[in-house]
Amino acid sequence: MTVTLGVRNTSRVKGCCRADKLRRLAGGICEGEGIGDDVEISVLLCDDAEIQELNRSFRRQNRPTDVLSFGQDQAAPGLVSRVRPAVLGDIVISLETVRHRCKGDMAAMRQEVCLLFCHGLLHLLGYDHATAEQRRNMAAKQAQYLGLSLEEAWLNEPQRRTPRPKRGEGRQSIGR
Repeated sequence: MTVTLGVRNTSRVKGCCRADKLRRLAGGICEGEGIGDDVEISVLLCDDAEIQELNRSFRRQNRPTDVLSFGQDQAAPGLVSRVRPAVLGDIVISLETVRHRCKGDMAAMRQEVCLLFCHGLLHLLGYDHATAEQRRNMAAKQAQYLGLSLEEAWLNEPQRRTPRPKRGEGRQSIGR
């Protein structure tokens, strides 16, 4: 399986996202979800005004948000597609919201971008959080793929997120 990831940054915020890190994270998530097909994902990193416009146009909510997902391939989850690579969809992340939430701390911002990317990708794969059970399941998936506790995987307080070390390794950052 190959992940093709297109990242475009129209934000004034720079330096808090590495495409190779997001590509590896996407590969781990797709593998963990049993997707063997090649996939394509587009990521737009923008500011609050742009994400607010998308939120207003597509969700009828006239406010900025942290992340939006727009699915393209109706075959997900389980993804058996005749198209190579299968286009999963688009993930939009407001780096302005990330910067504000993380109080400008670059390490925390990198972690937050990974969390939001993971959240958006899980949406593209068919996960939702409309009910308490769905939220628990999605939080558990985020914790699993990011190496975080359940609480850390869902909090809106990135400064409290610290990745757990993998077996045989010291602490490592999920953001870089």
